[in-house]
Amino acid sequence: MANVDSIAVAPAEPDPTARNGPASRPAGARAGLSRVRALVAVAPAVLTDGAVIAFALFTVLYHLAFLGDLRPSVTFRIWLLACVVLAVVAVLRARRRAGAPADSTPLDSAPAVQDETVRARPAADRRLLIGVLVAAAVAAISAGVAGTGVSLSWWIPAVAGLLAAVGGLLLVRKAWLSGPAPTPAAPAPTPAQSAYALVVSVLVGISSFFLARNTPDDVYYVGKSVWIAERDLIPLNDFLFSENVLPAMGSQPPIPSIEVFDGAFANVVGIHASSALWYVLLPIMAVLAALALWRLTHRWAPRRPLLAFTVAIAYLYLVAGDDAALGTFHLLRLHEGKGMFVSTVIPLMWLYLTEWFDNRSRRSLLLIVALSITAIGLTNTAAIILPMLVGAAGFAMLLVGRWKAAIVAAVAALAYPIGSLVVSRLLLGGMTATGADDTFFDAAYTYKRTLLFGVVGVISGLALWCGALLARRRTPALLAAGATLALSVLFVPGVLELLSALSGISVVLWRVPWLLALPTLIGLLCTVRVPAPTPALRRAASGGIAVLLVASFALFATPMWSSNSWVEVHHRPTWKLPQQRQAIAFWIKGLDRPQGLLLAPKTIMRTTPIVTSEVRVVLPRDFYLVEYDLNSQFAKDRLLLSDFADGTASPTPAELTPALDRLDVGTICVYNGNRYARDTAPRLGYQQFATRPAPGAMTCFRRAD
Repeated sequence: MANVDSIAVAPAEPDPTARNGPASRPAGARAGLSRVRALVAVAPAVLTDGAVIAFALFTVLYHLAFLGDLRPSVTFRIWLLACVVLAVVAVLRARRRAGAPADSTPLDSAPAVQDETVRARPAADRRLLIGVLVAAAVAAISAGVAGTGVSLSWWIPAVAGLLAAVGGLLLVRKAWLSGPAPTPAAPAPTPAQSAYALVVSVLVGISSFFLARNTPDDVYYVGKSVWIAERDLIPLNDFLFSENVLPAMGSQPPIPSIEVFDGAFANVVGIHASSALWYVLLPIMAVLAALALWRLTHRWAPRRPLLAFTVAIAYLYLVAGDDAALGTFHLLRLHEGKGMFVSTVIPLMWLYLTEWFDNRSRRSLLLIVALSITAIGLTNTAAIILPMLVGAAGFAMLLVGRWKAAIVAAVAALAYPIGSLVVSRLLLGGMTATGADDTFFDAAYTYKRTLLFGVVGVISGLALWCGALLARRRTPALLAAGATLALSVLFVPGVLELLSALSGISVVLWRVPWLLALPTLIGLLCTVRVPAPTPALRRAASGGIAVLLVASFALFATPMWSSNSWVEVHHRPTWKLPQQRQAIAFWIKGLDRPQGLLLAPKTIMRTTPIVTSEVRVVLPRDFYLVEYDLNSQFAKDRLLLSDFADGTASPTPAELTPALDRLDVGTICVYNGNRYARDTAPRLGYQQFATRPAPGAMTCFRRAD
């Protein structure tokens, strides 16, 4: 892709007869306009590549900070200084390159038309091509139908998909080996294309202010940022049930740096960590995610990249609903590191691998390394999904003899994530299945959860199994074929079960479809070359396909803004919390409470750590109790008291008193509708001291001295 370093602006030759005359001003204006257009053209690459390098740098500094026991605010200030230095160096380098004479045309300046002529597929075995298309259609239709209640063996889409994937890879490999091997054309985006992508990305960022999806995971991820911001410390032990005293959750080793970044940023700037996350960082993340999608779509699309990008964005907005749908992990959960991983890291990794296999430049390799560090800084899932992704790409390149490039790419992409995980396990013993969501989903249900079913599932299947035939020739097509084959193998019944048995971790196996850049492949469906007598009719046909795709998403899927997607749409920027729960948590924070834990309804206790770490609660989230043995007194006391506060159980004072004493509960707050709790609290030695009017009417009791 184009970048600042690839801009070569030849110095204008002075005209001695009109140095200060009127003719010099139009020439200067044209030169200035040309520079602006060039900057707009490369802006998506500069922004995304810069963000990757910057966050990778913070992640490394965060990991090194453990050696010196630095506070997060100190690490953040060091990072800011380092970013300024790197930015100055990059600008000076770009100016030197701009002033140097250009002895050749930069690779990225190759015109997009060049690929249109190369894009025509070679004369391949027509029977194999037809067989691939038939198998892909059977796999897509049967996979989409399998989730609708129709009795259909999953072996049908699994076998058909595997045949389509193998056939597609053979076709792409044959085209690679039999065709000429010119210098790969990497068409640079035009200023107009980049401007469109920037505008769309900014609009995506703006929309993040008004869509709120509260997820139970926020109590950990956002709560950790709040804890760090208020204490300027990194909790290596548990921070939800205790004050950094109890052992940390084994499924959450402190490798990711995203929560530390948010907490340190909030601490340095002096704002609430939740506000820093949802009002500052989330819009930036949304812009970067959209630009990452644009860059891969532009690189892989054989034609009409703007149309493909538009369809891909529409897919993310219109196909949400299910908790595992990619749309819910794009805008609605970007503030969780795994959301940024699947929405930004995955497309960028495919892009950087494409660039590396095309030009094998040090810059491409550096970006792969930086992106791998960024990935593990976002989520531990990177250590499991990245090997699958890189393995799929490397296997495809091995088939065409690029084994050296494949090995170098694998080392660059996997060394830091896997190395950091190994070190963490050796030092802290982290990331075990205990406490993780160990519910196992087989291949059929994994497809249903992530690629969905029905009409949308069929479209997803077509994008999956036809992606290699739709992508730009050579490297993009080969990498798409590798990804398709990898996912098709994983969809064979028994493979995920084997991986679960070998790894002992089932939590991430339903995320294996993340290795595929599905939104880009969805967009490529509208770039298929439709036989038509004129270019205008071909463009109209592509537009018609795009309209049909978007209409299908709108009619047969659940949009991002629907209440069925567990989303609230607000008329003003808000925290991603139910507003009444947020107000109650702030109200409790402001009360004159005694020492000890807060007992309140579960939803309020789950909200409180996101508001403040100063109010410690009895049960931040019952799901995490598995980390401490559900049969232990530790867990039983918390479940008993939370059911009492929720009004779902009516334990006797004799049962409640020992639990209250063991947990040192200082304050009890219950909704006014919970009459049993309100009547029982005084009998437990608690005095009423605060009431809150409706909506959300509540009464609070504090322990009598």
